[in-house]
Amino acid sequence: MSTAAPVPRGGGRDAITRAARESFAEQGYHGTSIRDIARRAGLSLSALYHWHTGKQDLLVLLIEESTAEYFRRCEGALDGVGDDPAERLLALVRATVEYRVSRRVESTIAAAEWRNLAPEHRARLDGLRESAGRLWTEIVDDGVARGHFRCAHPEDARRAIVAACNAVAQWYDPAGDLAVPDLVERYGEIALRIVDGPR
Repeated sequence: MSTAAPVPRGGGRDAITRAARESFAEQGYHGTSIRDIARRAGLSLSALYHWHTGKQDLLVLLIEESTAEYFRRCEGALDGVGDDPAERLLALVRATVEYRVSRRVESTIAAAEWRNLAPEHRARLDGLRESAGRLWTEIVDDGVARGHFRCAHPEDARRAIVAACNAVAQWYDPAGDLAVPDLVERYGEIALRIVDGPR
């Protein structure tokens, strides 16, 4: 019995990116071959290689775009509030939770496959991820220094909040009973409790 060939789903670069995203999410980086991606995109291997040098190139692209977009969202959220540490912490929680909900697949790939980046790519992207991490650190440290937050271990508090917000990508069900604004409010309350801030 013959099987139908996959139907191309749009322009080469976009089709390949979508196919890589879906394949990495379903099968993992090591479980995905470059042929799998080309087949899913409805393109030949030669067409894929016209756009990308290989599987690692696609992983880097997906993680870099995801990390950069997250950083932009965080900066945008902070631009919209004043200098009150609690307000800034809540803005960062909102940006993170909303991003993890809206980009669940990309967030999961970045978390699971970061270790599979080649060392030269990981070193470069670590800098971008650390820039996002510094936003959290600066807010928590500022809140402690000004007496707004009373947590005894600020770095541990920061790690706990970030880990909780990031984990939303793994468990949140958009079709469930919990709406995103309620989720954001809930995680804001959790964050303020962790730093022992005003509630």
